[in-house]
Amino acid sequence: MGGPPVSVKYMIRARVEVSGIVDKHDIVGAIFGQTEGLLGEELDLRELQKTGRIGRIEVSVRQQGDKTLAEVEIPSNLDMVETAVLAATIESIDKVGPYTARTEITSIEDVRSEKRKKIIERAVELYKKLTESVPESREIVEEVLSRVRAAELVEYGEEKLPGGPDVPIADTVILVEGRADVLNLLRHGYRNVLAIGGATVPRSLKELLSGKKVVLFVDGDRGGELIARNVVGSIHVDYIARAPEGREVEELTAKEIARCLQNKISVEEFIESLEREKKQQREIKAEFIVPPAKLLSRKPTQQSSIVEKVKVPHHVMEVMSGIKGTLESVLYDSGWNEIARVPVKDLVNKLKELDGIAYVVLDGIVTQRLVDAAYTKGVRVLIGVRVGEIVRKPENLAISTFDNVEEE
Repeated sequence: MGGPPVSVKYMIRARVEVSGIVDKHDIVGAIFGQTEGLLGEELDLRELQKTGRIGRIEVSVRQQGDKTLAEVEIPSNLDMVETAVLAATIESIDKVGPYTARTEITSIEDVRSEKRKKIIERAVELYKKLTESVPESREIVEEVLSRVRAAELVEYGEEKLPGGPDVPIADTVILVEGRADVLNLLRHGYRNVLAIGGATVPRSLKELLSGKKVVLFVDGDRGGELIARNVVGSIHVDYIARAPEGREVEELTAKEIARCLQNKISVEEFIESLEREKKQQREIKAEFIVPPAKLLSRKPTQQSSIVEKVKVPHHVMEVMSGIKGTLESVLYDSGWNEIARVPVKDLVNKLKELDGIAYVVLDGIVTQRLVDAAYTKGVRVLIGVRVGEIVRKPENLAISTFDNVEEE
């Protein structure tokens, strides 16, 4: 079944195992037949193919005894969330012809990412051959330069610790955890970086750092905290820099690295900050104990027992349409005035910081953790793409989905 040409963003790959002998057209028929009507007209496979939002479904089959194994490829021009929903729908197929089947999504490939990777690799080759180059994309140029800088990695001491070429001559050394951290800092022009090589401090490290100022740069997680405690107890460290919470040094951008190093603190200040964080976490944990008397204690058996019809102003309907596929959330006050926009992954933490939030709209799933956080901050309505498993629902908090919202 064909349609207009598709500009592919994602490639959904699935594996289907059928307990009988079938052909390609049987697999394709099952895909269209068993997904029909599940997600409404907007995500109906036939309609999507007619409008060019998904491409031709390719199937390769092989027989294995009395079974048929099929590999399926579905090109998608939908956004990220819609593609994931479509893939989950495909995975629900459990019958092909008269035979039972088991379907598994093996991967969802970002086709554009692969194209960018090939462009960058080719640019590196051209950079080495040409004495003068004027690329059209600044991003590609920066990536090429980062690859060249990464080639400057040197190994030091009997443990062959990875580091930059300026470690022996630098007055200050940036000490990181591993090889990947060194490579990332080299990519962004930091040549005085050296890796510890693991949780245990190597013997040759003291000699390499003798007479130098040392800035210990650790990940923003529990592992980074443990490494910092271990290192400052074994060697002299002047300052400690820390990646943002939940982030690793190896994944930071140039601006983020510069900001972290600029905000470095003394060892004493670092230990004090850890103690303050632990105290705050204890206070937050105590704050988020939800009074059981005001909750529905029973576990709902159907999503319909949780989801409610909600009416919102016209401008909020437009916002909901605009944030689809962005994984973004919008926070409103009691008059439906926008207060802030934050990524869905940061929503719970943002709710802890802000007061006066009455309504929350998010391009994501309404989870129990979010419900608990919203309840403690006095939120009246949560509206998400869909609702996860909710076992505790406050009586004064309405939960709805994009499909159950009406304009006032």
